[in-house]
Amino acid sequence: MTALDSIAPASPTLSAAACRFLEAPRFAVVATLNPDGSPLQAVIWYRLEDDTIVFNSRLGRHWPTNIQRDRHVSITVVDGYDYIEMRGEVEIDEDPQLGQAVIAGLTRRYESNGEAAEAQIAGFARERRVTFKLRPSRIFERLSSN
Repeated sequence: MTALDSIAPASPTLSAAACRFLEAPRFAVVATLNPDGSPLQAVIWYRLEDDTIVFNSRLGRHWPTNIQRDRHVSITVVDGYDYIEMRGEVEIDEDPQLGQAVIAGLTRRYESNGEAAEAQIAGFARERRVTFKLRPSRIFERLSSN
């Protein structure tokens, strides 16, 4: 069995290897449940704060509406065969100043062109944003280099 073949058992805290993996600006997929029980997935930006995944959206989108109705989510971050899946209930914060600060930070994290990032941030400033924080209750890691 190789490291790629083993999946670490579920754990309530992120390993050091998982934190290193999540600190890179990879995309995540958040899975929510529609009102009829069917799954919905969306690609998101995130940042890691200790063992918490912080992400943000414009109010009115389908997946944030799902979270406001049912706070249970699954978030997966993938890079090739390496991945981390986190499950749990999110905290919701609709503070407009926090929402703008989070999206500005996320934009600068994911957009390497400073001028383009600032233009996006100016566009986001016209939106009502909601911030989500996931402190996972279940974590599954499959990392080839621990």
